[in-house]
Amino acid sequence: MGTDTTQTLTAGNGARTDAKAMKPAAAPRKAGMSAGGWLVPAKIAVFGAALYPLARIVLFGFTDRLGANPIELITRSTGLWTLVFLCITLAVTPLRKLTGWNELLRFRRMLGLYAFFYGALHFTTYFWFDKWFDFAEIVKDIGKRPFITVGFAAFILLIPLAVTSPKAMVRKLGRRWQTLHRAIYVIAALAILHFWWMKAGKHDLILPKIYGAIVIALLGWRVALWARDRIRHRARG
Repeated sequence: MGTDTTQTLTAGNGARTDAKAMKPAAAPRKAGMSAGGWLVPAKIAVFGAALYPLARIVLFGFTDRLGANPIELITRSTGLWTLVFLCITLAVTPLRKLTGWNELLRFRRMLGLYAFFYGALHFTTYFWFDKWFDFAEIVKDIGKRPFITVGFAAFILLIPLAVTSPKAMVRKLGRRWQTLHRAIYVIAALAILHFWWMKAGKHDLILPKIYGAIVIALLGWRVALWARDRIRHRARG
């Protein structure tokens, strides 16, 4: 009886082993699944972080901490953050090429739209709270004050970039989309000039110089890359 029991147990173990061997192997994880796992939370985090400047202004407003001239504080804060997001957007492609991390491109559209968002808040603050929709005064300002002129031009150029940012517009415009969006370098240059002239009257050029150097470096990188590609193209031809 002991022998029969042992044989039965052995047979049972063998059957279980065979059953395990017959189970199909687990399907391999799809390529990019790990990237997709962190990408959505990362986008949510970036989206939330990009709202911090606005949340700060709102908080200061509710707690009466906007200072003696709240309109000036809001105007300058939104203007500065417009420039910050322009610089970050311009830095995405160089960082992607330097690091080889292609996922960075997934954030570029969001960052560019935030540049437009804060630019719109900057313009609205001036247009509404500073000038109270006085169109005659606004037109006079644009024609008389150079830093207002270039700032207004930068915002107008930013509008078509925001409008054509959806994927449907990218497909519709094709190569023309890329040509249009190169205007971001002109916009960044105008934004720096706007910031520089605005600060020059107060002899406070530290921040304009810093952001100017960043934009020049990013534009210089783009020009160097273009020149390298031209040389390679001629060498092949």
